[in-house]
Formats: sequence, C-alpha cells, structure tokens
Amino acid sequence: MSLLRAWLAGLPAYLWSGWGAIASLFLLLAAWEAVSLVYGALVMPDPRSAFATLWGLIDSGAAWPELAATARRALTGYALSVVAGSLLGLVAGLSMTASMMSRPLVTVLMGTPPIAWLVLAMLWFGASDGTPVFTVFVASFPVIFIGALQGTRTLDNQLHGMAEAFRLPRRMMITDVYLPHVVSYLFPAWIAALGTAWKVVVMAELLATQDGVGAALAVSRSHLDTAATMAWIAAVVGLLLAVEYLVLEPIKREVERWREQGA
Repeated sequence: MSLLRAWLAGLPAYLWSGWGAIASLFLLLAAWEAVSLVYGALVMPDPRSAFATLWGLIDSGAAWPELAATARRALTGYALSVVAGSLLGLVAGLSMTASMMSRPLVTVLMGTPPIAWLVLAMLWFGASDGTPVFTVFVASFPVIFIGALQGTRTLDNQLHGMAEAFRLPRRMMITDVYLPHVVSYLFPAWIAALGTAWKVVVMAELLATQDGVGAALAVSRSHLDTAATMAWIAAVVGLLLAVEYLVLEPIKREVERWREQGA
C-alpha cells in the first residue's frame, strides 16, 4: 500500500517530465500533416481523417477485439522472452565459458530475420496464436539475453569485494549491490524488446492469423483504405506507448531511485 501511495504521489511529476516525449509526438504529427499536404489523401491521409476513422472503429466496438488479440499475443511472447532471456542471460553472465559459448547462438538468433522464424512458425503451429507468440519470443529473446549477460559481466568486482569486507548480508548484497546494477542493463533491453514484440506481432498477424491488428491491416490494404490503415497503425502505436510509459517506465523510475539517493 505504501508503495502504491508513493507511486501515485510521484505520478504528477512523472507526467510533467514527459513533456519532451509529448513534444516529439506533436512534431511527428506535424510531419505527417506535411506529407499529407504534399502527396494527397490517397497516399497519406491527414491525421484528422485517420483519427476520425479510428474513433469510428472504437465507437462501433470493432477496434477493441483486434487490439486485445494483438496485445495478448505480443505480451505473451514478450513475457516469455523476458523470463527466459533474463534468467538465462544472468546465468550465462556468471560463467566466462557459458558467456563465450552463448554468443554465437545469440548472433544467429539476432541475424535470422523475423520473417524466416515466422515461416517456420506457420509450418509448426499453423494459423493459431502459437505462430505470432513464438515469432515474438524468438525475436525478443536475444535482445533481453544480451542485456542480462552484459549486466552480469560488468559487475564491479571492487564494490563486491568491499561488500564482502564489511560482511554485508546476502540479501543486502543482492538488493543493494547486484540488482540495481543488473536492472540498469535489463530495463533498456526490456524496452527495446517491447518495441520489437509489437512490430513482429503485427507482421505475424498480417500473414498468419484471421484477427488482430495485422489481419485488420491486411483487410484495409485489400480495400485500398489508407485512412483505415493509418488508423490501425496509430492504434497499435498508442497501445505500445501506453504499455511502455504507463507500466514499464514508472517501474524503472521506482527501481532506479537508488541512483538519485546516492547522487
């Protein structure tokens, strides 16, 4: 309860600190409007038309099932990659041998295009949720694994030795020495992997499923409905921003508060 009160108390300052992100979104909208004026509505509808179409989809109830399906698949694959990538990366970081052996495998995973994994997933799982979930997992896993690996390998040995010299309890060594350092590497990896998950899941739905934002984009493409296409893109990007800035970013600020206290 105290943690919730502290989070709510810091929410106004957090929202105010996001003015830079809001300004960048307005610049993006301005660029969108400029492209629409130059090339016309058939190539790029203006933001008002796209958001009016999106509001119509929301008001009719057509948007929510598609967004829910996309979010479910993206977050399932993402959660699996966070758990597996973080744990295996931490374990590999504790051993130089494991670290050296894992790097070629991670390079292979990162170098293989997601479309190749998608084709394999379609052969293995067919037109089921398993196809986008697996593709999201295998695309996000190496990003998180490398973050966890680097966080473990770069632990300050002098700080570790000082903690042992002062006989710091094991729990405090984990929470006050190891965890803050590793998390400073993990959170950027988690956020990067979240963006990867969102891009990959829409691509997978476009080719392999009958519902979700990707499937809706396929329908709008077949109808040459550019306004609906931009509406779905805006919806899925807005959902991504909501997950990142309303869930991950506040957690990150709370976990890394130790930096401000130690400054």
